[in-house]
Amino acid sequence: MNKDSLRQLLEQVKSGTLGVDEGLDHLKHMPFEDLTFAKIDHHRALRCGFPEVIYCEGKTTDQVATIFEKCADTGVNVLATRADQQAYEAICDVLPEAEYYELARCITLRQIEAEKSTGTIAVVSAGTADLPVAEEACVTAEIMDQTVVTYYDVGVAGIHRLLAHASDIQDATVVVVVAGMEGALPSVVGGLVSAPVIAVPTSVGYGASFGGLAALLGMLNSCANNIAVVNIDNGFGAGCLATTINRLAERTRESD
Repeated sequence: MNKDSLRQLLEQVKSGTLGVDEGLDHLKHMPFEDLTFAKIDHHRALRCGFPEVIYCEGKTTDQVATIFEKCADTGVNVLATRADQQAYEAICDVLPEAEYYELARCITLRQIEAEKSTGTIAVVSAGTADLPVAEEACVTAEIMDQTVVTYYDVGVAGIHRLLAHASDIQDATVVVVVAGMEGALPSVVGGLVSAPVIAVPTSVGYGASFGGLAALLGMLNSCANNIAVVNIDNGFGAGCLATTINRLAERTRESD
């Protein structure tokens, strides 16, 4: 449930087109629905601007499918991350409109027509091996109605590839930069743009990259002053944060 659907429900009760008992039935799972193994936060969209997202790793296929279906029952858009083909097939048995993004390992269900943002989120990846994390950020932002533009395989080993897109990246409201190895790319991008840069370290790299720790530490120690860093491989977190920044920027523009 989001603000628009709640307002519509209250208007229906007010006008008499929906009875009080029927209205209560719509609200019975607020603020959360207890499934024993999960408590679904149906108020999340009201508080935070997007419904609760399902993290699939560690859950059984049946648990993922049940949570996904219960979220969908409220009429909202649904996102599940770190999902596999088995989970997708189980969800499709009930919700065949759901879409699976294999590279991003995300499942989405769009039930509310998109109103795309006027501001743009640029998603920049250092290498092709970083694409699963970059795509997770993209899918996350897109299901949250953001306009996303991608610039892939533009790492510092061939800096001319990045510079070829510099002017376009500078037009973005916020930039997500995904990199493994030594994690240098966010610092370079941070020095080229005035927008906030969200740095995402990935676990891509050889032994001394320590599963992304080297990239994480490099990004945390960046001398560029417009960088914030999320956890290793956390494309979802980057997509959410970029969405929040883009929405706030849009509100500021609308109020001017």
